[in-house]
Amino acid sequence: MQRLFTIVCLALWAVAAALLPAYLLPGPVTVGGELVHLLTTAVLAWQVFISLVNVTVSVALAFSIGFGLALAAHYVRPLRLLIHHRLSPILNAFPAIGWTLIAVLWFGLTQATVIFSVTVILLPFCLVNLHEGLDTLDADVLEMARSYTRLERRTLRLVVLPLLVPFVFASLRLSFGVAWKVTLTAELLGGDSGIGYLVNLAMQEQNTARILACALLIVGIVITVDRFGFAPAQRRLGSVYRIG
Repeated sequence: MQRLFTIVCLALWAVAAALLPAYLLPGPVTVGGELVHLLTTAVLAWQVFISLVNVTVSVALAFSIGFGLALAAHYVRPLRLLIHHRLSPILNAFPAIGWTLIAVLWFGLTQATVIFSVTVILLPFCLVNLHEGLDTLDADVLEMARSYTRLERRTLRLVVLPLLVPFVFASLRLSFGVAWKVTLTAELLGGDSGIGYLVNLAMQEQNTARILACALLIVGIVITVDRFGFAPAQRRLGSVYRIG
């Protein structure tokens, strides 16, 4: 059924492309050729790799900072108001485009601009998810764990972290998908390299096929990493650290 749906979509795309000018909607064959060109041309493939690095670094930073803030708010009560009722709402409501423009003023048209803006935009996603996970921990399991040891770091490592596995991967999977959307915009507005930079050049040249190829490439990367990276890792860790 999935293959049939894909074939129908490609057929409809081909029909629409035949009825419209090529600069408005190139056909699937043309876009497919451009996609192959992106992956096989060294200069273009390097731009794709730069975007992958930007996304990976941004997700890692956002998750690490968000996890640290969530743990600090959970274990240090005076910080809860500051983190969850002041910092988190501000980060969540601040316009994404605003962070990108500020980063351009601070760092110029560099990778630092992209990484900074994407990290700050992803941070509330990670912080809110992990905060919910910490707030919904099984109180009975925690009480039992504390009856065996008074070392909070031991309880954190052996009980709390395993219970947080679903929330950790929810944060990572969500952040990875959102990161590509934000990275594309950040590179388009404030980057001098990456897929967004290629899209910017393609817009100036009215190369619609390359724009669609870049978009499809991002979709392919997100689906592939989620299906063959995050999902198996979550299943494996979930089975290893299952509690109860």
